[in-house]
Amino acid sequence: MKRLALLLMAGTLSACAWMPAMPWQEQAAESRAPLARKAAAPTVASDGTPIARHDGTEIQKVAFRPGVSSATVEKLARAAGCEGGLGAGLVSEPGPVEVYRMACSNGRTFLARCELRQCKPMK
Repeated sequence: MKRLALLLMAGTLSACAWMPAMPWQEQAAESRAPLARKAAAPTVASDGTPIARHDGTEIQKVAFRPGVSSATVEKLARAAGCEGGLGAGLVSEPGPVEVYRMACSNGRTFLARCELRQCKPMK
């Protein structure tokens, strides 16, 4: 008789293990689960330079591309007191109207607009 009672208790306990969880038990399990961690934002771009951010938004970096009027824009930049860096890089698509950008050693940025190879500084 004792064996039968033990067998019934074991069967009852094993049956409880196969029952679906109750809604309050699922909530309790979720609250015990560790919080998912967000991956840390990368601090270095693919070319090895630091990534700039402003108010949590990543500032897009434009790769340096020399253009037809790069030398002309560099001369304009020197005349305006801007020197240093890689030189004047093409920011827009090549065509009849192009925009160039040059990073100055004092932290400023010099911009120029060239229309049919006639370049003027932008303000």
